[in-house]
Amino acid sequence: MTNSETLKNARYIFTTGRMIHDHVQRITTGACMRAGSNDRFHELSAQQMNMIMMVRVREKVSVTELAALLGVSPPSVSTMVERLVERGMLTRTPSSQDRRKVVIRVSPEAIDEITRIEAVLLGSFVDLVKAVGPETTRKWCEVLRHIKQALESK
Repeated sequence: MTNSETLKNARYIFTTGRMIHDHVQRITTGACMRAGSNDRFHELSAQQMNMIMMVRVREKVSVTELAALLGVSPPSVSTMVERLVERGMLTRTPSSQDRRKVVIRVSPEAIDEITRIEAVLLGSFVDLVKAVGPETTRKWCEVLRHIKQALESK
């Protein structure tokens, strides 16, 4: 593959990945907005929602780990975590292995709401899978397995 082909393919992958990311953001925002003002997810920023989902996937993280995952400074993460703790979205507890560290988890009260939002997101991907058909879906999953392996090896 020539350099121009590689660049063209990389650009296509990047822009398509961005479309998928934007789709997920729209669906997530819509699910939060439809819940109404009584829902603790109402009026969350995209950054806050992203942080909550990062914590949800990993179940528990330290401030340092979360900062590395999000690509921001630990003090910035601490501030955002504190706001989300105040809203009842996250919990902060001392680490059982190292009392100097804090473990961040999604609060039990927020789990049901996150599960509902995830169901809406999954439904949008079910629609997408149906739209592209079984053969394209099989190929897509195969490609994503390779991408996942490449990213995990970095």
